[in-house]
Amino acid sequence: MIGASQPATAPPRTRTEHRTEHTGNTSTERRTTVADTDETGERAGGRSGPGGGLLMGRPFGVPVYVSPSWFLVAALITWVFGDQLDRVLPDLGPVRYLVSLFFAVAFYASVLVHELAHTVAALRFKLPVRRIQLQFFGGVSEIEKESETPGREFVLAFVGPLLSLLLTGAFYLGMQAVDPATVPGVLLAGLMISNLLVAAFNLLPGLPLDGGRMLRAVIWGITGKPMTGTVAAAWVGRGLALAVLLGLPLLTHTGVLGNRTEEIGGMNTVMDALLAAILAGIIWTGAGNSLRMARLREHLPELRARTLTRRAIPVENATPLSEALRRANEAGARALVVVDGQGDPTAIVRETAIASVPEHRRPWVAVSTLAQDLTDGMKVSADLTGEELLDHLRATPATEYLVLEPGGAIYGVLSTLDVEKAFVKAMARPQS
Repeated sequence: MIGASQPATAPPRTRTEHRTEHTGNTSTERRTTVADTDETGERAGGRSGPGGGLLMGRPFGVPVYVSPSWFLVAALITWVFGDQLDRVLPDLGPVRYLVSLFFAVAFYASVLVHELAHTVAALRFKLPVRRIQLQFFGGVSEIEKESETPGREFVLAFVGPLLSLLLTGAFYLGMQAVDPATVPGVLLAGLMISNLLVAAFNLLPGLPLDGGRMLRAVIWGITGKPMTGTVAAAWVGRGLALAVLLGLPLLTHTGVLGNRTEEIGGMNTVMDALLAAILAGIIWTGAGNSLRMARLREHLPELRARTLTRRAIPVENATPLSEALRRANEAGARALVVVDGQGDPTAIVRETAIASVPEHRRPWVAVSTLAQDLTDGMKVSADLTGEELLDHLRATPATEYLVLEPGGAIYGVLSTLDVEKAFVKAMARPQS
C-alpha cells in the first residue's frame, strides 16, 4: 500500500471541457501505503468525485475521496486477513470475515491519518491542498504548491511517516492492555505491524516516497538547487523500484520474511511476483513523474502571457465578419476584440465561432453574434508568467482571454490552446 505527496501541475482547461482534477502530479501530491510513494463540493458519501471516487467528507476543509479501487483492496485484505484469523482464532468461524473487514477499514483510516498529517502541515505552511484520495495502493494528498524552502519540504514529507510511527506506538500500548489471543489483541497487533510497514516503506530514500522527498530536501539544502535534489532522489527511487522487483520475490522465496518454506511455491510465488511488479511499477513511474515535474518547474517561467498572446485588432459590434477579417489580415493580427463607442473592450470574437461560419455568409454576419462578453476573470495582465498565469486561467476557464497592458491598453488575445501547447512542450520528458 502506498502513501505520498508530490507536485501536480496541470494546464488550464477550456470552458467546454473544464473539470477539477490531481496526480499526477503542479500540485504537490503525497501518497501513503504500506509503502508511501509519494475538488467541487458534493454531499459526503454521495456522488462521484473528480477523477473517480466517492466524496466521504471534508476534514480541515479538504475533500476526501475514496477510489472504487479501494473496495477491491478492502475485499482482498478481508480475505487474506480472514485466513490468518482462522489460524489464530479458529473458533470465530465465518465471523472472522467481519473482523477482517473492520481491520481493512481501520487500516485505511490509519492511511487517512498519514495523509492528514501531510495536509495539516501543508495548510500550516499556507500551501493549498486540492484533495485527498484513498485508492488501490494507499492514499494521495494533492498539494497545489511547491514548498518554498528545503526545510519546509523536509517537514512536509516527514510528518506522514511520523504519524504512522506514532500510531504504531499507540497500537502497541493498546496491545499491552488486552489478551493477545482475543479479537482486540489480534486487531491491535495487525494495525501495529501494518502502520510500522507504512512508516518504514515510506521512509525509503527515493522518490516518489516520502523518504525520497526528504532526501531531495537535504540535497536541495546542501546545493541550493531543488532540481539537483529531485534528480538524485528520483534516480534513487528508480533503484528502489528495481530492488523491489527483484528482491521482494527473492526474500519471500527464501523464507527471510517469515514464510515457512514448505508453504512457498505455486500460486504464492506468482502472487509475490505480481505484487513486486505492481509496487516497482508505481515507484518507477512516480520517480519519472517527479523528474518531469521538476523539468516543468524549470520551464514554467517561459510561460509568459506577453509572448503567447496573439495580436488583435479592435472592431465595433456591427462590423461584418468578412470586413473584420480583412482588417486583421492587413494588420497581421490573428484575433478580434469587440469595442464600444469609446474604444473600451466589451467582448472577444471566438476563434471557433469564426471557423464555423462559411465564407460566403461572412459579409452578412456581424462580429457581435460571434463574440463572448468579457468578464473580469477573462482579462489578463500581459506581465503574468509561470504559475501565476496558470492559476489565473484555472480560476476562470475560457477559450480566449483579453490581454491588457498595465495601463489598460489592449495588448492582444491569449488562446488557451496556445498555453496548453506551450505547457505540453515544457512537460517534454527530460533527457536524464
